[in-house]
Amino acid sequence: MAEITKRTTASLASLTPGQDKTIVGLVAGEAIAIWDACYIKGADGKVWKSTGAAANAAAKVRGFAQGAAAVNEPVTLIFDVNVGEYASGLTPGADLYLSGTVAGGLADAASTGGTAPVAFAVTATKIRVFQSRY
Repeated sequence: MAEITKRTTASLASLTPGQDKTIVGLVAGEAIAIWDACYIKGADGKVWKSTGAAANAAAKVRGFAQGAAAVNEPVTLIFDVNVGEYASGLTPGADLYLSGTVAGGLADAASTGGTAPVAFAVTATKIRVFQSRY
């Protein structure tokens, strides 16, 4: 399994998503970077980085951070959008999974908690992200 290295130049490559593809009014429970895969923790209602290290609530991807947020700052999650310049050297059509090693990150193979794809490569640099379907 290889971790996908996210570029700092990654940006939205779709039309601005509608309300049906965004979750607003949320607050970060930890520092979150743009395009981190995230979940909403039931204990505090805040947004945290998803991780596939275990098959638990943290392995659910509810969306990807539309922008960076510090602890207790607002964060918006989006899904069903294309992200351009996310990485390099991707195989078009290849599924991408929640990383079990890098919180908020993606990998090219399933992890313990990330058993189904949460994105796929559209081109060598562009991905399509979506919510967990498991």
